[in-house]
Amino acid sequence: MCLPAVVWAVLAACASASVPLNYRPVIGVLAQENLESDTHAQGSSYIAASYVKYLESAGARVVPIRINGSEEDYTKIFYSINGLLLPGGDVDLQKSQFSRVSKIFYELAIKANDAADYFPIWGTCQGFQQLTVLTSSKNLLTLTNTKAVALPLVFTQGAQNSRLFKNFPKDLLLALSEENITSNFHSWSLSLQNYTRNAKLKRFYKVLSTNSDGRKEFISTMEAYRYPFYAVQWHPEKSPFEWVDKPGMIHSVSAVRASFYTASFFVSEAMKNQHRFPSPQEEEKALIYNYTPVFKGLDAIFMQNYYFD
Repeated sequence: MCLPAVVWAVLAACASASVPLNYRPVIGVLAQENLESDTHAQGSSYIAASYVKYLESAGARVVPIRINGSEEDYTKIFYSINGLLLPGGDVDLQKSQFSRVSKIFYELAIKANDAADYFPIWGTCQGFQQLTVLTSSKNLLTLTNTKAVALPLVFTQGAQNSRLFKNFPKDLLLALSEENITSNFHSWSLSLQNYTRNAKLKRFYKVLSTNSDGRKEFISTMEAYRYPFYAVQWHPEKSPFEWVDKPGMIHSVSAVRASFYTASFFVSEAMKNQHRFPSPQEEEKALIYNYTPVFKGLDAIFMQNYYFD
């Protein structure tokens, strides 16, 4: 039976309305191995506090996901949280514990979404890179001169109608495209050339924006076609929450607004998930509030870190 487009739109709206939003979302943030250069390090892993604040600023609570658990542990966590954030950092994307745990959650999220269990993933910088490795089963990254620089986004055609950007205010999209407000702190990037040559990546992700270091064009924002997976090579969490005095660290009104709009978008995606902890006691025990961040000083890339055994 062929129905008019307006009828399909009404049916879709009714279907989405029948699923109540979860206004108490809990998002997991994956820890990673401590840096050898971190003189403040405790235990074996850390999470930068800016990622926690980033999600909390948009109305989510955070559960730290440690890297020394079993697959059974992570499966239990997966069905207790409403989304996952893979943060920036500096680990091996194929051999680290961070990559091992990322793969477990990535595969759980694929299976869940295929079964109509909506579960979003967000990757920032290293998280972006990790998602490309998980999807392609290869490390296709290339060196770029993007260690500490702020850039405007070069939006692709149709990016403003993407799930991620379609509800951004027009003036903010204009600022993102014209002002140097996206913070880049990475040495490795996914070049547009390598993306185009890899069939798995090209089928899986829609490119929303690119950038260039003057020599190589690389992907700076993308979202999956079929899954609620989103990735930014830049750092929206840094503008409001990190204060090291370096090039690329931008605190303008537009940069801070971009941070909050990206966070609000991802948290709104997590609200579509209905996972719950088995009990309020287990939820309380898992939350980041049980841990105290360590202040690392004004010259630190991450102002505060949470550390874990």
